[in-house]
Amino acid sequence: MQKILVVDDVEINRELLHNILKDDYIIEMAGDGEQAIQKLKENQGKIAAILLDLQMPKKDGFAVIADMKKNGWMPKLPVLVISGEYSVEVENQCFELGVSDFIHKPFESSIVKNRIRNTLELFAYKNQLEQKVEEQEEKLKRQHELIEKQAQKLRRTESFNRLMMEYRAAIREVETRLLVLNEEFSQEYNRNPFESIKSRLKTATSIYEKLERKGFPIAVESIRENLTDVAGVRVICSFPDDIYRLAGLFAKQDDIVLLREKDYIKHPKSNGYRSLHHILSVPIFLSKEKKYMNVEVQFRTIAMDFWASLEHKLKYKKNVDNTEEIVGQLKACADSIEALDYQMQEIRNKIDRSKRF
Repeated sequence: MQKILVVDDVEINRELLHNILKDDYIIEMAGDGEQAIQKLKENQGKIAAILLDLQMPKKDGFAVIADMKKNGWMPKLPVLVISGEYSVEVENQCFELGVSDFIHKPFESSIVKNRIRNTLELFAYKNQLEQKVEEQEEKLKRQHELIEKQAQKLRRTESFNRLMMEYRAAIREVETRLLVLNEEFSQEYNRNPFESIKSRLKTATSIYEKLERKGFPIAVESIRENLTDVAGVRVICSFPDDIYRLAGLFAKQDDIVLLREKDYIKHPKSNGYRSLHHILSVPIFLSKEKKYMNVEVQFRTIAMDFWASLEHKLKYKKNVDNTEEIVGQLKACADSIEALDYQMQEIRNKIDRSKRF
């Protein structure tokens, strides 16, 4: 039988609750808040719930709750407040402090039993979920440590470092060609097709994790053959038509091969994400040979990039409150950004047309 602590300075209330619950629970009783805290200390881990009166001498119910919070007992021990009045303000205050439920006077046997049973079941379910989360976090932590150890081994191999050098060379090749196009546009059209370029190379840990997740062999040649996003370049443009113009010109260069295109501007993801992705095979020129390396190039507007950085924070940040609400707001923002991008583009076109006359 589970143990219940009944805390009330009125003896008849304690006796009434004892008689209602004695067949289902072991009952401990305390006549004031100081006795309650002492009982809790003596029975740590043994008490399943506490029925707590608020109005008591020496130490009232609010002081007991404060002590329980200080000792870290509130998350582990459900508190049901014994109340003789229906005060919305008091009940709201209690719920904000972490109280689970209320038992109102005069006591109705079936209601008292049902409220306690439901509270204990909910707490047990909550504790089971928390334990599963802790176990899952521990499992993920062990997996991450294992992946990190394997990634360290990968980093120390000469063949892996050689491959990373080749990917860095491919990134520089892409950046150089984009800068040349940018300068040409500046000369011929008196404007630039993009605002900035950002690049990144996947870490050994990220590479190892992706190979393992996808079921590919953990080997240097497997990286080259199976992963297309080890080297990444992000091109930030001012307007949507600059994206398509620049991407088209780049992919048409006679030694560049467009392997795959994913157009998330015309066909956005369900969360609102918009960007044009090209997987390109790019030549690099080494001392003894010419090689082709895969590079993922993403084209997006300034507003799209700002949105994506915020969405990325939500995706990878733990314990974010109101996640569903934020996801909805981000989707609405993505739709607004698309409309704004095209409105700004139209304004630019009007300005450009007026310059001709």
